[in-house]
Amino acid sequence: MRPQEAVERALALSTTTDCVVVAEESSDANLRWAGNTLTTNGVGRSRRLTVIAIQDGAVGVVSRAGAGPDDIARIVKDAEEIARAGEPAEDAAPLRTGTHGDWDAEPVITDISVFSDFAPALGEQFAKAEEAGNRLYGFAHHEMSSVFLGSSAGLRMRHDQPTGKLELNAKNAGSSAWVGAGTRDFTDLDVPGLGLELGRRLSWGERRIDLPAGRYETLLPPSSVADLMIYLYWTAGARDAHDGRTVFSSHPVGTELSKLPLRLYSDPAAPGLECTPFVTALASGSNSSVFDNGLELGSTDWVRDGKVSSLISTRYSAGLTGAPVTPEIDNLLMEGAPGGASLEDMVARTERGLLLTCLWYIREVDPQNLLLTGLTRDGVYLVENGEVVGEVNNFRFNESPVGLLSRVTETGAAVPTLPREWSDYFTRASMPPLRVADYNMSTVSKAS
Repeated sequence: MRPQEAVERALALSTTTDCVVVAEESSDANLRWAGNTLTTNGVGRSRRLTVIAIQDGAVGVVSRAGAGPDDIARIVKDAEEIARAGEPAEDAAPLRTGTHGDWDAEPVITDISVFSDFAPALGEQFAKAEEAGNRLYGFAHHEMSSVFLGSSAGLRMRHDQPTGKLELNAKNAGSSAWVGAGTRDFTDLDVPGLGLELGRRLSWGERRIDLPAGRYETLLPPSSVADLMIYLYWTAGARDAHDGRTVFSSHPVGTELSKLPLRLYSDPAAPGLECTPFVTALASGSNSSVFDNGLELGSTDWVRDGKVSSLISTRYSAGLTGAPVTPEIDNLLMEGAPGGASLEDMVARTERGLLLTCLWYIREVDPQNLLLTGLTRDGVYLVENGEVVGEVNNFRFNESPVGLLSRVTETGAAVPTLPREWSDYFTRASMPPLRVADYNMSTVSKAS
């Protein structure tokens, strides 16, 4: 059964006052490699049907993976039983109406052919790594997901979302290096350029330098900036701030976070980072409401000119706080002043500081000031007098992305980037490199 037909059948079976149905159809393809050799490849298909039954404002949600035609009546009945036994939801509101996309078109799928140009280019890098005595590890993953959103109010919206990512590690006897990239279709990746960058970083590791914990001027590459800013974004909910649970309780809209003209924003139409242009909520929570399904999304500034501009708001939380309705969007971009330098130019202007590759194992320590802890990974380098002079030990860091913004002394040019830590959940990001004063490397880490 086509997903559109599943939506229509579920709505036809509905007997509650309102009903929302979401059908998702996904396909994916992947390559994995280790030691300069492809190890696995595969393709997969999946589907999920979610029925949101609404009875006089009470909500019942049932979601089933792999649901077929014979499962639909059971899913609707189960969701309706939950709704009829519940109390009216606090975020209850009239359902949205409208249309988007070609409702009748078939779901878009991907397969292994998405790697037809990428795979030969990767093979060339295997040969070069072998010749240099290095080993390449990593994976490439591509997914196409089509979502069909319908409601008893007449809502009919669909969106097709491509998502691709590449993670490439290089190792030799003493060092490891990492590069990653997000992509919509694997046609825009500069694989030779990524290979050259890995070789350059491994060469920096030929000299090892031990440094103690402490506060260092640090150059954060776009990937690391993305990991920190995505966490800030995830915690920027208006409802949680209103309830006194996050750093934005004490840093409300209008608070200055940086003297620099930083802009942090989301835009579903951002070129190369396009994402779903309407709300798709499978459950209600602090940052989402099933009653907002189908709400159109537009460009939204979260930080503008260095000041908090908006927090993530549903229609309900916007009513609580008196703020505009600004739902969550599935991409995140940061910009500094126009004409920012490249990371290489920023290195050339550094008297003494650290250059990171990426961050991982990021965890929250204190939500009231958004203090995070985590580890550096796959290359921390010492810069002296404008040149990288060697690789240093890894560190555990303790930093708040909110507090960090006040110590940014330079922003580079924003580029599309792949967050290392959060790429399983969030891949569409564009960030500049940042120069940060007194980045807190709290302890030396033995992680390698």
